[in-house]
Amino acid sequence: MVTGKTRSEVDGTGGAVRRISARTVCSAIRDDIVSGFFAPGGRLTEELLAKRYGVSRVPVREALRTLESEGFVRTRRHAGATVAEPTEQEAGDLLEMRALLEPLGAARAAQRRTQQQLRVLSGLVRLGQGRCREGQLSDLPALDGWFHETLAQASGSPGLASLLTQLRRKISWMYAVEQVGRAAGTWEEHAAITDAVARRDAPRAREIAAAHVARAAAAHRLKHAVNTRRDRI
Repeated sequence: MVTGKTRSEVDGTGGAVRRISARTVCSAIRDDIVSGFFAPGGRLTEELLAKRYGVSRVPVREALRTLESEGFVRTRRHAGATVAEPTEQEAGDLLEMRALLEPLGAARAAQRRTQQQLRVLSGLVRLGQGRCREGQLSDLPALDGWFHETLAQASGSPGLASLLTQLRRKISWMYAVEQVGRAAGTWEEHAAITDAVARRDAPRAREIAAAHVARAAAAHRLKHAVNTRRDRI
């Protein structure tokens, strides 16, 4: 399991020692999977990954184990590691889980948020609404992710925040979101959630977050033709 600690490794020639963060390698591979650089079903060889990221095979091997536990990678005996191929049901389950967990996170954030977290949420709402008015939609996905990450952290529950972060990553991997025509409404809802969090109104925060997730789900479309085939032998 990736610990995030920097570890020392000896290169393949027995020469220089190189310090590498296994967590960084894991994050880089995950980002390439989410972006589509590595397509579902594609092979992930340790040699290829080590060369791409300029590391040895040790952090790559550890990263692949972590990504398998997260559901991004599958390992088959005698076939090695491949990018997972989610089914339509698995993709749909992610949106249902988000609909259950995100309102809980918002309610807890209303009860446990710090002033610093509230300032960040308010600042992100101002930025997001400003970008909507200016038509700078390309900035919105990053701002949206930052908003929801901060909201999850404000829940004061590391376990819940971790689950929400992993859910959002997997949803970003499987789905594309149509921003046009929805952007302004999205940030109005973010503003309403932030207002409820500011007033420490947990029931209202939960209610608005639930409605926000339900409306957002309609804007999601699958990126790939997910399959329902059984595992290949």
